[in-house]
Amino acid sequence: MGSFLGVDKSITGRRWVGPTSDIDRHAQALAQQTDLPAPLCNVLARRAIPADEAADFLDPTLRNLLPDPRKLKDMEPAAARVLRALDGGENVAIFADYDVDGATSAALLIDWFRHFGRAVTLYIPDRIDEGYGPNVPAMEALAKDHSLIICVDCGTLSFEPIAAARAMGADVVILDHHLGAETLPDANAVVNPNRQDEIDAPGYLCAAGVVFLLLVELRRQLREAAHPGPDLITMLDLVALGTVADVAPLIDANRAFVRQGLKIMARRTRPGMVALADVAGLNEAPRAYHLGYLMGPRVNAGGRIGKADLGARLLSTTDMNEAHSIAAKLNELNAERREIEARVQDAAMAQAEERGLDRSLVWAASDGWHPGVVGIVASRLKEATNRPAIVIGFDGDEGKGSGRSVTGIDLGAAIQRLATDGLITKGGGHKMAAGLSLTRDQLEPAMDRLAQLLAKQGAGELGAADLKIDGLLMPPAATVDLIETLEQAGPFGASAPAPRFVFPDMQILFAKQVGQSHLKVSFGDGLGARIDAIAFGAFDGLLGSTLQQHGGQRFHLAGRLEINQWQGRTSPQLRLEDAAKA
Repeated sequence: MGSFLGVDKSITGRRWVGPTSDIDRHAQALAQQTDLPAPLCNVLARRAIPADEAADFLDPTLRNLLPDPRKLKDMEPAAARVLRALDGGENVAIFADYDVDGATSAALLIDWFRHFGRAVTLYIPDRIDEGYGPNVPAMEALAKDHSLIICVDCGTLSFEPIAAARAMGADVVILDHHLGAETLPDANAVVNPNRQDEIDAPGYLCAAGVVFLLLVELRRQLREAAHPGPDLITMLDLVALGTVADVAPLIDANRAFVRQGLKIMARRTRPGMVALADVAGLNEAPRAYHLGYLMGPRVNAGGRIGKADLGARLLSTTDMNEAHSIAAKLNELNAERREIEARVQDAAMAQAEERGLDRSLVWAASDGWHPGVVGIVASRLKEATNRPAIVIGFDGDEGKGSGRSVTGIDLGAAIQRLATDGLITKGGGHKMAAGLSLTRDQLEPAMDRLAQLLAKQGAGELGAADLKIDGLLMPPAATVDLIETLEQAGPFGASAPAPRFVFPDMQILFAKQVGQSHLKVSFGDGLGARIDAIAFGAFDGLLGSTLQQHGGQRFHLAGRLEINQWQGRTSPQLRLEDAAKA
């Protein structure tokens, strides 16, 4: 298949690929059979949605998409143990990861217990002092005063810490989604769709989704005992935030979680969400983009460079004053995180370039790199190279790293193999993201072996990622009505990209650098119609300087449409991603 508009190498070095003839035919058939607008049919065709499923796809509901909780192993005993703790007035502790998924998962459980007038102990480990997941001292301390410890978004690989808690008489329930090993820890229940012995489980769920399924099972068991339970629908704002921020694929039940959760969030009833939206400057109905890029990073900031429990406390508080105070602190930490991240990113990219960016693994390591930003920087390296990337920060002889992968390359399994073979101290994760700890002596051998494992998966043969295009559009057709029509196929995010259009042969009317690396552009067709566009990070590569110094040259411009609300005005805007000379 030829490149779209003949663009084999765009300004960002990518080949543009348009819809196949099969997709075009399917889109035409959908338009004839459903009477849906043609642009919407193009999106549905890209997702291979049949005509008889189009209506349900455009209206994702939990009634149609929610998995049966009891299909997950250990779900029924996990719920029964939680109910026994509730009925018996036991002391319960929640041990959560320090990221957004952990914070939202913890908040879900705190909300649920609060409905029955019960307070629980929240424990979130410090990223630097304790690292990821349960550790023996923390679990032993909790076991002294709590008969039940619930681990959320962690615990599946925590054999020794969980054994220590059990030895002291505490029960442990694990609610997780990270890849499991061949054996499981000695917990009372391990609910995890990514256990190796699960068959046909919803492995796309994040931890918040798994916790929500537990709450559904709890409601079922409560009904059998004639107990009223909380309204779980009002908790979907937490599930939506966890799902998007953890970059879980927006497919199946996750689509319903996010679509319905955004509606709950728009009601502005949860103090933490209201404060978070306010401090992020969000003055419109939230979309999945806002959760991933405005709200999620602020919740994450506490776990990255501040106090680990700030995010969970924010999302679970019922006090608006406390919510605004915590949100303000998280906003400050997020600004600090961005500064630290920029410094580490520059150094990591320079080191990776020196090592070579065309290998099966791109990696960088150095002393003093903050462990709270190595994951974000790994993501930036991955995006820049279309290669799996690892970034490691050392403190003395101990290094803590984080990795991000590309579609089709299972990084979590490869990292777990390193741990099994004793090449690193510990490590694990899932296909697209993983973490690891290692010593300085282990660094080079571990990275060499990881590169070999990823090469076997084909990582070394990857070129620059193709840019997938959904179609051509002219400025007069890019209306708010069109964008709202396309939104029916959302929410858009991981594994469900928003439709991307090319505006061909456009004239650059205005171009200005904004912030450190962004580009503000206005373009038109030369016949009077014009559109504003924003290209984030454009000056990190050639896109910004090329368009700013256009010299009258016309360009094909590619990006995703969005609605821009400014000073009471609503207008279409292009999130510009790439360009090619016309």
